[in-house]
This record gives sequence, structure tokens and C-alpha cells, in this order.
Amino acid sequence: MAVNALRRGRLLCITLVLMCLTACASFGPERQASIPAAVQTLGLKDTATPEVATDWWRAMGDPVLNQIVTQTLQGQPSLVVARARLERMLAMADASRANGVVQTSAAVDLSRQRFTENGLYPKPIAGGVYNSGNVQLGLTWAPDLFGQHTAELASALGQVQAARADAAAAAVTLASQVSRTYIALARVVAQHALAQDTLTQRSQLQGVTQMRVAAGIDTQLELHQSDVGVREARTQVQALDEQMVLLRHQLAALSGQGPQAYDGLTPQLSALQMQALPLSLGADLLGRRADVVAARWRVEAASQDVAFAKTQFYPNVNLGAFVGVNAIGLDNLFDNGSRQVGISPALRLPLFDGGRLRAQLRGREGDLDVAIASYNATLLDAVKEASDAINSSLSLRMQLSDQQQAYVSAQAAFATHRARFAAGLVNQGEVLNAQSQLLAQQRALVEVQARALDNQVALMKALGGGWRELPQEQRN
Repeated sequence: MAVNALRRGRLLCITLVLMCLTACASFGPERQASIPAAVQTLGLKDTATPEVATDWWRAMGDPVLNQIVTQTLQGQPSLVVARARLERMLAMADASRANGVVQTSAAVDLSRQRFTENGLYPKPIAGGVYNSGNVQLGLTWAPDLFGQHTAELASALGQVQAARADAAAAAVTLASQVSRTYIALARVVAQHALAQDTLTQRSQLQGVTQMRVAAGIDTQLELHQSDVGVREARTQVQALDEQMVLLRHQLAALSGQGPQAYDGLTPQLSALQMQALPLSLGADLLGRRADVVAARWRVEAASQDVAFAKTQFYPNVNLGAFVGVNAIGLDNLFDNGSRQVGISPALRLPLFDGGRLRAQLRGREGDLDVAIASYNATLLDAVKEASDAINSSLSLRMQLSDQQQAYVSAQAAFATHRARFAAGLVNQGEVLNAQSQLLAQQRALVEVQARALDNQVALMKALGGGWRELPQEQRN
């Protein structure tokens, strides 16, 4: 009989081994995974990318802009959502971290009941009313034999880092949107002042034309043309009034306030300062862009999800144990005979789940491909955005220099016409025409200045907005 028992034991062991091998026999056909874009293919140099301060908008020297950006970063609803998502991911990571740790539980149950006369218990318990109690301490542990908990935790931590980078990217984007809207409002305010000057100048020109018509020098044609010019200038003033209101509303919405929060705000374009930066682009840019880092962490999390899906093909072991006391009649609860002790090992073998598990694995591999494609697209967009901003900066510097010279020349021409008018050498109409040229150059200068400031903000955002990823020891 001992020999038969030994043979049965060996057969059982062989059966268990074969079952385990069957459970992890095949992941299905191999597939070619997508490949993240190599930094070397993006044309980035080994030089260092210019440093950007975390509060880069302060370099523009406008305290009102500083206050609006600060308020935006404190309470804008979209930022609150991003931070809430980060907290959710942190909670999920904590839950994953606990999976491989021994779990303990304690239970105390007290009850008073009437026991049925037709149940398992004999008399005198059957048909009687008794107090019963149960005090139990339990332990459970799921050992990480095949890396399931490790992969699950790594995926959760990757999602935490992605959510943290997303929150930072949202903050940088909002700061740039507020700054660009503020600059746009300053541009419209400056153009509105010039439009008012133009309206005044054209009204004066209309008066001169009316006198010339009355004197028989000009015809009704010139009078109609001057009337068109006045109406056109008045329409431009009204259109700029509308733009100012809409930009103030946009600024209020970005900062998380009601539409009327910035009624009457008139920022001055001339008060905003340009910041000189060396225009170089290095490979370290990719570590400064929160959106790129977030996409990279999603690739890492998706890779770990694939690894986790593969661990589902292997056996899963859970070990449990409990110790406690249980008795009918509370006076017997802590008697020596009321003790109860047990163990509950469990082995899960995915023998007939191959199709479902392979489908789950393919789904995770598809998610990884999506994450890699998204990372590659984000990478290309980041490099393009930074390159565009740098090239525009170079062009706008030259445009601004040329336009300033053109404005100086228009000022000189206007001054000459005024002097000649004072000397009686030209009429007032010629002076007003020279003033029109001066106003046109002023409008062009305002546009170039606004574009240069707007591009500076775009460059700050493209260079990462001063964001830095946390060191390894502070991430989790």
C-alpha cells in the first residue's frame, strides 16, 4: 500500500507539473511591436537648450500679467482636474504596491439566535436560543512568483508620472495662453488708440475737403472719398472695441473668473519687455517638455501592462491562514476547546483561458502601439514647435529693426511737412496725408511688436516653460 501511495503521489506531482506547463504554454503568434522614434533622427544638436525660468512671464515686467498668471495657476478648473487625476493615479499606485504584501484581517462576530430543531445541531442546542461568538485573525499572501505584482506596480507608477507631467504641461499651457491673450489685448488697445487717431485725422481731412469743394478746388468725388475714409475709420474703432471685450472675457475665463472680471483692463504694449535668449536647440529639450515626458511614461506603463498580461498565462498562488476562537455560548468562547486554526493555499491554473488571455494580451499590445505612436507624434510636434519659434524669433528681430527704422523715417517726413506747412509751402491736406503714412507705420510697428512678444511666449512654452522632472528618489 505504501508503494501505491508513493506512485499516486508521483503521478499527482507529474500531473501538476504538466498542468502548469499547459497553463503557460503559448502567448500566441509573435508580433512586431512599434518602435519609439530615436532622438538622433530629429536633428537635435548636442548643445544645451537655453534655460527657462519657471516664472518666465515675470521677465516681461508687467505686474498685472504676473497677478493674472498666478491666479490662473491656483484655481483654474482644468488644472484642478489635472491635479485630481494625479491624486487618483497615486491612489491606484498605492493599491498596486499593497498587492504583494502580506494582508492581515481581524474579525469579531457576536450574535444571539434561535437554532432550528431540524438542522445540524443536536439538542439541547436545537430549538434553543444561544449567544455565539467568533474572534478570528487572518493572513493572506499572494507571492510574486512570475512578476505579476511587479509589472502591475510599474504600470501604476508609470501612470503616476504621466499624470504628474500632464498636470505640469497643463500649467505651462495655461500660463502661455494667459500671456498670449494679454499680449493680444495689449495689441488691440494700442491699435484702438491709433484707430481713434486715424478717425480724428480723417475727420480733419474731410473738413479740409469740404472747404476745398466749397472753394471750387475739389469735386464731390473727393468729398465722397473722404466720407468713405471717415466711415471706414469709425468701423475699425468699433471692431477693435468688440475685440477688446472678447479678449477680456477670454482672459477672465482662462483665470477661472466671471466674464466681467477684467472690464476696463488696458495693458500697454510698450510696457511689456522682450527677453533675449540664445537661439539653440539641443537634445536635452525632450527632457524639459512635460508633454513629451508624459507620453514617454505612458509608453513605459503600456509596456508594463503587456508584461502583466503575459503573467496571466502562469499559475497564480494565494496563501491564506487564520487562527481564532469560535463557540456557542460566550462563556465558552475562550476555552481551550474553542480554538480554530486553518490554512487555505490556492492555486489558479489558466488551463482553458488561453483564448481569452491571448485576446487580452493582444489588446495590451495594441495599447502599447497606440502609446508609442502618440509618443512619436508628441516628439515631432515638440521639435517642430521649438524650431518654428526659434526661426520666427530670428525673422521677427530683423522685421522689428526694419519697421522701427521705417517708423522713424515716417516721423521725419511728417515733421518736415508740418514745418513746410508752417512756412506756407504746402497745404494742410499734404500734412494730413503725411500723418496718414505715419499712422500706417505705427500700426505696422504695433503688429510686429505684438508678434515678437507673442512668439517669445511661444518660445518659452516650446522650451518647456521651466519645467523639470522630479529626481528618481522623489518620484514615487
